[in-house]
Amino acid sequence: MNPITIRNLGPEDAHILERVRDGVFDNPVDPSWAYGFLATRVNEIVVALDQGEVIGFASGTVLMHPDKPFSFFVNEVGVHEAYRRAGIGTRLMRRLCDLARDRGCEGIWLATENDNEGARGLYRSLDARETSGVVVYDWDHPDL
Repeated sequence: MNPITIRNLGPEDAHILERVRDGVFDNPVDPSWAYGFLATRVNEIVVALDQGEVIGFASGTVLMHPDKPFSFFVNEVGVHEAYRRAGIGTRLMRRLCDLARDRGCEGIWLATENDNEGARGLYRSLDARETSGVVVYDWDHPDL
């Protein structure tokens, strides 16, 4: 296996997201959405590359509020199944957390499904504190 490169992307790197291994993201990457994400400087994305192909990523957003210190929400982490359990998720998360700290974020947080044992194992291995008693609400329908 070739060495895996980890790098964070800026708006000038949107073309890198045109070459993504199937199954890394939930859906195909839309070039205009990718550029918009990268151009909005509160967002960060870190990718894992194998010979120029994206085989993993971690993304997040700086959250700001007038009465709280900056925090960082980890949007999503994905590694192609053929590359899992090789430390790539750990490397991606460490780089993403370093970027968040460099931006002055005091808290870093995320949510995952209760039955996502792979993700939960990754976050535990990085000494994340697992919380309970949180209820999630969403508006994934056009009625509101």
